[in-house]
Amino acid sequence: MKTRRWRRVGTMESFSSKSLAMQAEKKLLSKMAGRSVAHLFIDETSSEVLDELYRVSKEYTHSRPQAQRVIKDLIKVAVKVAVLHRSGCFGPSELALATRFRQKLQQGAMTALSFGEVDFTFEAAVLAGLLTECRDILLELVERHLTPKSHNRIRHVFDHFSDPGLLTALYGPDFTQHLGKICDGLRKMLDEGKL
Repeated sequence: MKTRRWRRVGTMESFSSKSLAMQAEKKLLSKMAGRSVAHLFIDETSSEVLDELYRVSKEYTHSRPQAQRVIKDLIKVAVKVAVLHRSGCFGPSELALATRFRQKLQQGAMTALSFGEVDFTFEAAVLAGLLTECRDILLELVERHLTPKSHNRIRHVFDHFSDPGLLTALYGPDFTQHLGKICDGLRKMLDEGKL
């Protein structure tokens, strides 16, 4: 029977229970990214918007698994970023990035609302550009906190919803009901300061 010897490398051992707990929490939450965990971090209005985004994705892609994957990725990212923020993991420069991300997300939501309320104003490139900017800011924010797998989830979510084809379909006649519910939810989230 072979025995293992543990050698201590010349550098000082770094151990942080807080860091370990954070890793465990993120891992646990990523495994449980379902409706029950989402409600801990995502309110009812946000949940309704996510449900409509799922329906839009499912109808647009004609793929239930693909739609489920993008929403699951969105929830995982939202939960992980919320955990990082609530745990005080962001430094001053990262908090400035978080503020920029939130402002850009709010601008995107107001633009989406405006396009939904005023006929013949929709421009897919404008909304796609705002979502791409949000993606890039968020990737910069979490660069040193999340794994490459989580970075890919962020890209997947934002690339999916910034697809000009999907956006054009969303603002077209076949998705009017979905767009109305999404706009109602976005308006409520903006009014309540939750976006």
